[in-house]
Amino acid sequence: MADRGRPCSVAAALSVVGERWALLVVRELLFGNHRFADIARNTAAPRDVLTARLRHLEAAGIVERRRYQDKPARYSYHLTEAGRDLAGVVAALRAWGDRWAVDEPPLAVQHDCGHPFDPAVVCRHCGREATARSLTITKQPKGWDLQGPVAAS
Repeated sequence: MADRGRPCSVAAALSVVGERWALLVVRELLFGNHRFADIARNTAAPRDVLTARLRHLEAAGIVERRRYQDKPARYSYHLTEAGRDLAGVVAALRAWGDRWAVDEPPLAVQHDCGHPFDPAVVCRHCGREATARSLTITKQPKGWDLQGPVAAS
């Protein structure tokens, strides 16, 4: 079991969207850019890499293709419900990048409440912000604890 790594939803999610171009495609689709040429221009992804990433995202149920022209066949790309659920992930990465990865944020994002958007992870039950200190893991995959794999008894 140890050679496969810890069973984890983070690892499973990263296997779908953990590659740079995947989340940049999602960003562009969230911005309303649906055509291949626009996505390619705005991500600077090599065309072959972008094609592969779009196919991967489509196979994973994140993106769907829609034909908008027959001759030649041309498609636009749109987020599925699963893809739209990545909006919070992209917002959190943008906020982290604004704070830790760039000198000056390249975008200003405003929430419809009229204030600059400052995303936070909150508990849907109580509404309080979730932090590393406020969370407790209550279930572990069989054969694992927080330090790693445990010996079979």
